[in-house]
Amino acid sequence: MADITAASKPPGRGFFRRKKTSDENNLAGYLFISPWLLGFLLLTVWPVTQSFYLSFTDYPLIADPTWIGGANYDRIFTSDKTFIQSLKVTFTFVLIVVPLKLAFSLIVAMLLNRQMKGMSIYRTAIYFPSLIGASVAVSVLWRNMFGVDGYINGVLQWFGIQGMGWISHPDTALGTLITLDTWQFGSTMVIFLAGLKQIPNEMYEAASVDGASKIRKFFSITLPMLSPVMFFNLVLEIIQSFQMFTAAFVITQGGPVDSTYMYAYFLYEKAFRHFQMGYASALAWILLVIVAILTAINFLASRYWVFYESGGKK
Repeated sequence: MADITAASKPPGRGFFRRKKTSDENNLAGYLFISPWLLGFLLLTVWPVTQSFYLSFTDYPLIADPTWIGGANYDRIFTSDKTFIQSLKVTFTFVLIVVPLKLAFSLIVAMLLNRQMKGMSIYRTAIYFPSLIGASVAVSVLWRNMFGVDGYINGVLQWFGIQGMGWISHPDTALGTLITLDTWQFGSTMVIFLAGLKQIPNEMYEAASVDGASKIRKFFSITLPMLSPVMFFNLVLEIIQSFQMFTAAFVITQGGPVDSTYMYAYFLYEKAFRHFQMGYASALAWILLVIVAILTAINFLASRYWVFYESGGKK
């Protein structure tokens, strides 16, 4: 009877107090995230939605958009030769700069992962170029360095070597942009350095006892343990490389002979020089699909080479 009576009693004040406190906590949580949520909806979701709609319109900016269906996409894939050229240049850039940047940043990270006097100064100095990023100022500096009368040709003249117009020749212009992007490896290097710090030193000591060489340690310990970090850097660098714009705009403006005509620069010209905002929106969505497909391929391939300490390869 006591149990039945207790079960039939209505909830006491403690129940309502707990429920009220829970509701207040939820409300406080929503209030705290509301600035970010509002910004995400207004600055990300809404522009992306508008861009998708505009990709099916003819929108010259000075007039209202006119619905034309898939005409923009049909024109891009069937009659726009500049689109093919920009894709070729961009894929060439990505295929060269991503492996170079990853390899160079990993080598530097391994050199900096040592105990020696003044190492913090060396790390700061090497990371410094990445602080200024791919800015207009850096691009202008690079243009002055690789110009006909630039610093690079001046140094070559000291050794009796005749310089050339590095950014004005189709065979070398893209190489200058690749060099610039590879030079700004600081952020990738810091991530690699953090990953190297997480590898237990006992593994190297055990390998030394077994007589493993430095090369064997690198391929049997360092690379497998660092593979998740390498995978993260790989995906990040691919995404960033496809968005290469500032250097191509400031240094070469797509030339000479469209040898540095990056996809992002092509998109910019269609939007803000030719005022074909609908066409540019279609180009932006094609770029999104390309990057998404490559990212998905990397995730699928990662299960064969990325090693996770908790459960092996995933």
